[in-house]
Amino acid sequence: WPEVLKERSRSNPAAHRSALIRLEAERLKRNPPTGPVIAAGSTGSIPATAELLGVIAGLPNGAVVLPGLDRELDDASFAAISAPGARPATLGHPQYGLAKLIGGIGIPRRDVEEIGEAAGPLALRAALVGEALRPAETTEFWTETRSRFSAGDIEQALAGVTLVEAANERDEAAAIAIVLKRAAETPGKRAALVTGDRALARRVSAELLRFGVVADDSGGAPLANTPAATLLRLALQAAFRPGDPVGLLSLLKHPLLGLGLDRQIVRKAAELVELVALRGGTGRPDIASLDQLFEARLAGLSGDSRQPFWFSRLSVRSIEQARDMLSRLTDALSVLTAMRVESDADIATLTRASVGALEALGRAADGSVTALYAGDAGEKLAELLRGLVAASSPFTFPASEWPDVMEALIAPETVKPAQGTDRNIAIWGALEARLQSVDTLVIGGLNEGVWPRKPESDRFMSRLMKTGIDLEPPERRIGLAAHDFQMAMGTKQVVLTRAARSGDAPAVPSRWLQRMLTFIGKEQATVLGRRGDMLLSWARALDAGERKDFAARPQPKPPLSLRPQHFSVTEIETLRRDPYAVYARRILGLMPLEPLIRDPGAAERGTLFHEILHLFSRRVEDPRAPGALAALVEAGRVCFADAALPPDIEAVWWPRFEKLAGNIIEWEHTRADAVARRHAEERAEKTIVGRTGVTLSGYADRVDLLAGGMADILDYKTGSSPSKAQAHTLLSPQLALEGALLRRGAFKELGIREPSQLAFVRLKPNGEVFEESILEYNRKPRTANDLSEEAWARLERLLFHYADPATGYLSRALPFREGDADGDYDHLARVLEWSAGGASDDEADG
Repeated sequence: WPEVLKERSRSNPAAHRSALIRLEAERLKRNPPTGPVIAAGSTGSIPATAELLGVIAGLPNGAVVLPGLDRELDDASFAAISAPGARPATLGHPQYGLAKLIGGIGIPRRDVEEIGEAAGPLALRAALVGEALRPAETTEFWTETRSRFSAGDIEQALAGVTLVEAANERDEAAAIAIVLKRAAETPGKRAALVTGDRALARRVSAELLRFGVVADDSGGAPLANTPAATLLRLALQAAFRPGDPVGLLSLLKHPLLGLGLDRQIVRKAAELVELVALRGGTGRPDIASLDQLFEARLAGLSGDSRQPFWFSRLSVRSIEQARDMLSRLTDALSVLTAMRVESDADIATLTRASVGALEALGRAADGSVTALYAGDAGEKLAELLRGLVAASSPFTFPASEWPDVMEALIAPETVKPAQGTDRNIAIWGALEARLQSVDTLVIGGLNEGVWPRKPESDRFMSRLMKTGIDLEPPERRIGLAAHDFQMAMGTKQVVLTRAARSGDAPAVPSRWLQRMLTFIGKEQATVLGRRGDMLLSWARALDAGERKDFAARPQPKPPLSLRPQHFSVTEIETLRRDPYAVYARRILGLMPLEPLIRDPGAAERGTLFHEILHLFSRRVEDPRAPGALAALVEAGRVCFADAALPPDIEAVWWPRFEKLAGNIIEWEHTRADAVARRHAEERAEKTIVGRTGVTLSGYADRVDLLAGGMADILDYKTGSSPSKAQAHTLLSPQLALEGALLRRGAFKELGIREPSQLAFVRLKPNGEVFEESILEYNRKPRTANDLSEEAWARLERLLFHYADPATGYLSRALPFREGDADGDYDHLARVLEWSAGGASDDEADG
């Protein structure tokens, strides 16, 4: 890499910086200025900077101002810090950098002059913090040094220090916002938060907004998350990575998507495209052919006998607006989609094409693109794109990698907005805090991983390799952070904050906080905590309100005239497990939206294999025939062709089916002697259930008529649900109810017959095929007649139960799993609200 840079007359930024610093040092050596030269605030962590500081210190009128050199630390401890070959842990001491610097300059610590003295309490605090952070090698001196600080000294030193230990990150942010707001309310006073946790900084910014304060956040916001940059990233993903409906829908609904149309028109058109082209079924939508997909699915819905509930609401005008929007969208991205196959695309060319696409996407109804480049974020994005277009160094790569390249280029960029509305409140990183002072300073996020950050090993160089070329290990950064913490403690009013949990996991207090609290003792630590508890109580009071009871568990009781008078066998399990879902669908008429279009999954595989077996059963009467296996494979080819699976999915499913086909024929052979005739997809007509007046109908996957006049009812299953236990205990009564319908002659082509067997035919992913009877479970055998009649009797009692006007449709009466709330109507039933309140009387009785 250095040779490549040399050929191109370029330099690594870090090497360029160091070279400039060393040139300045050489200049000062050659021509010492007659006037004063002062270097202040640097710890010399960069070797070139340390060399420059050494030169300045040797000038006739030169001076180096060292920030926070601890002149009170005993000589033994300071020697342990600055000793050659110190342990990596020693590099984490706050004085390590300064010790190394003055050692390089050649000045003993005792010869460093103190140019300013802190006030009494702050001087005491500095000494106390220095002792608390002394090197681990000399902590045995704590028993001696702790006695030098009386209770009054510690109380005086920490009079302006508060400790906030919040239960979670939200409470911590709210408490910090209160501190900043209160501190800045005093005229002429300033307050700041210093933290390396950007998530905490964003939370505090959000909490301050409730007070009408826009804080100065020096860290800024990631450019990648700004609206215009998000539109660009979504456009690139859609153009070069087709198949993701979520990304495509995000692009369609992006607030800056204009396409030269009124924003309201674009929004409504996007919603229509979502319903028609991006919801329901399977597939991999491509922005380049989205208009064709829209037309194909619109035509299919027009001729569908079971149209979705929203289809009748479509108007000719809305459809035309959607077509216009799709045409403009396809045209806007056509330049990028045409470049997908390029294997050697230039970054400047790709950037120009991307800018053109971005501006076409973001063009307002009046033709302007000002919204894309408005404000600090827009200016930053424009600056980045201009730099890429003007790049003089050739950089080529496959065009399909362009989204990843752009992500990498945009990731380090941040938008640092103009100064906030309240200049007395700021949010800083550790670097900015070194250079500024305020009246009240909050040191936020005092947990391990933030203060300090966890040292990360270099991906390319081990510790041993770094030591061999005089590079310091990652613990050196801990020492810099420790110095920042020590310096921050010199502010008159300091608030230390941390959260007991970070995300979903417990958090460990910062090692420096632990040391300080240990050194001052439990009694003094409690005093600091009491001050913080007051802030936390105020933070919680911000959201305190009138106590509200948990939402009641819904159990609507509609009039009998509105209650369903017909069910299919598949609905009975829902009626038992979640009656509210039946109420919402059948009585309120609320139909859930189809999920987003997706890759074919387990449900589609099950449907496909069902269709293959049904087609095979219709075509082949005797599975023992010589050509039965070939006929089954041919039926598979027909159904696979109709399914039009993506190639990568078909490459997995087809071999699985081929393996399954031979085992299916073998299983058929084991049954063939007893079977007189096989019937696939048999429909059971509506049949009145006992004296209820309610009818039941359904379909059976397969009914085999036996030579003796009885029949077996079989249900193909490619998954494990329902289980044999659920079917036997009638939690899943579908098979047993089909047996009851068979006994009552509901299958018109079969007549009245007695069921002999009720079984699942399991088609396993490994190709195994086996018949699983539900008539015996836990060594308790039942006959098919008995199980069918019990299911029928239970159904009759259940229907009588709902024929009572006092009976309501309870939400989640018998859920599959406690805690699940992903049913189609669980949100409508406010499951997460009422379930948090514990079991109700109705639930206990139900």
